[in-house]
Amino acid sequence: MIEINCVSKSYGQKEVLKDVSIAIPEGKISAFVGSNGAGKSTLLSIASRLLPASGGSVSIDGTRVENWNSRELAKRLAVLRQSNFMNIRLTVSELVSFGRFPYSQGRLTGEDKAIVEQALEYMEITDIRDRFLDELSGGQRQMAFIAMVIAQDTHYVFLDEPLNNLDIKHSVHMMRVFRNLVDSLGKTVVIVIHDINFVSCYADYIVALRNGELIGAGDRDGIMTPSVLEEIYGLKIDIHQIAGNDICVYYK
Repeated sequence: MIEINCVSKSYGQKEVLKDVSIAIPEGKISAFVGSNGAGKSTLLSIASRLLPASGGSVSIDGTRVENWNSRELAKRLAVLRQSNFMNIRLTVSELVSFGRFPYSQGRLTGEDKAIVEQALEYMEITDIRDRFLDELSGGQRQMAFIAMVIAQDTHYVFLDEPLNNLDIKHSVHMMRVFRNLVDSLGKTVVIVIHDINFVSCYADYIVALRNGELIGAGDRDGIMTPSVLEEIYGLKIDIHQIAGNDICVYYK
């Protein structure tokens, strides 16, 4: 389990997170939602040890993040940041193989190569495996980076705005991949995401932030209400049931 206790973050006099406390549930898709500047990416970065907190603590499986051995943490938690610029020329296959580094330290075994192949197939990008990243569209690059995270084969998967650069078809495919990682492989997926309709269809647990403060955290049905969404986004909102448990959100 990942426990976030009274976490705050400040840059000079500007406080971007204010005493946020949540427990991220196991084996679910948890979505961090809120407007730009709400503190979603900052919270994700602190929870994954990419950024130090100004106050409070984060524990992963009962151990504070700062006390984890880096290599062991990389076997337990994978994170994909919002910006993934790499100033070296790599093929898709070479990039995905980086996901095995915590295990092989760059010396790929037969098992590592098989896992890389599985990740390429999982993301349906075997046809571009030998193409260089700088030859790809933004969406194709994003799919390759997700495959790298899958190849890392961790229990926790953290993704900061993974639908960036993706059209609707590939966004749906991506969310179905995350759903399958949870339902079939038992992983815990945490995403920062702006599209509240995708949240309504695929997320199990929602963490809602506004101006660095926690507005609410809970199961989808408890957060996906007009009153809570209006508090998060400051807009009048309608919600319509469209199929099964799926809902569609309209902004007035």
